[in-house]
Amino acid sequence: MIAALFVARDGCYFGLPDVDPWDVTRDARLYAGPHPIVAHPPYERWGRYWHGSPRKPHQFKLGQDAGCFAAALTAVRNFGGVIEHPAYSNAWRWFGLAEPPHTGGWIKADRFGGFTCHVEQGHYGHMARKATWLYVVKCETPEMIWGPSPQRLPEIGLRRHGYAKARRSGVMAYICGKNKAIIRAATPLEFRDVLIAIARTART
Repeated sequence: MIAALFVARDGCYFGLPDVDPWDVTRDARLYAGPHPIVAHPPYERWGRYWHGSPRKPHQFKLGQDAGCFAAALTAVRNFGGVIEHPAYSNAWRWFGLAEPPHTGGWIKADRFGGFTCHVEQGHYGHMARKATWLYVVKCETPEMIWGPSPQRLPEIGLRRHGYAKARRSGVMAYICGKNKAIIRAATPLEFRDVLIAIARTART
């Protein structure tokens, strides 16, 4: 059994055999084992705009996530598994984790036997490159697809603005509708399967 913590309600971790999903209706901070985990703790207070919207800066404090990342860190160190967060997450520096090289490869992350790496979800089915950092404890560290993933720019952006501006904007800038944030945050099935496979190698 794998516990999937801080995942989207009715998302890609639901309906899988031997996976116990913890969405917003369950408080993943209370997870007490005994199974290895795949964790996607909230990232809003750790990213580039941790302070809030650029229009209203300093609405929040750095790391003000109600203890979610700290709880994921405790769980993964106790039971093994993997944490996924956006690349360059301030949580790494805050909790004393080594920052992985953007070129890829696993490196030692801390004194708890953890390893970390930089990988792009665009290699695993996401429409954007979606640079990501992983933190793994008590598990095998598999060879991943390292380096930049293919750049996908929509034809409409290239026609209207040219390559340079379309590249700066990124593919997600041309996604319309209220589900844009959900699409951006979604974990591709292929990448989900890689994370679950890592967690299944956990040594207790």
